[in-house]
Amino acid sequence: MEKNSNYKTRLAAITVFALDVDGVISDGTIQLDAQGEWVRNMHVRDGLAMKMAMEKGYKVVIITAGNSQKVKERLHYLGIQDVFLGVGNKLEVLKGYVHANGLSMSNVLYMGDDLPDYECIVHSGVGTCPNNAVREIREVSDYVSHMDGGHEAVREVIEQVMRLKGDWPLF
Repeated sequence: MEKNSNYKTRLAAITVFALDVDGVISDGTIQLDAQGEWVRNMHVRDGLAMKMAMEKGYKVVIITAGNSQKVKERLHYLGIQDVFLGVGNKLEVLKGYVHANGLSMSNVLYMGDDLPDYECIVHSGVGTCPNNAVREIREVSDYVSHMDGGHEAVREVIEQVMRLKGDWPLF
């Protein structure tokens, strides 16, 4: 569902994909394994899209309140080095990252699903959310994915940007 009709023109400035984990990269459910470790479900197609974006020079940054080292290991396996765990103020971290990398908030597409993501969504160049995000986030997002979190919502927005800029592979 497209909320802000001019969001597509702002996609051309996107060079950074800033993403939450729970409810965005993962489906938001947490299971406990036999050792009591929290286990999250992530879709491999989201992972592939993030890798493809980085190969084309886009930055992928993860900002999450969660503190799972296993999630960090998975993200590092994909090549994502900018992983911020245990974050209380996501906007402060995002602005610090943007400043440290000589970027502008207009270069950032942020995807979040719940209230802690609100400020990042409204201050980013393009604020997005999965289809199953909470109402407050859906209302302020420029674009609401047709996909749920953990089920290719990340891939959908990355692919939109990369197709627009001619960076998505055409086989």
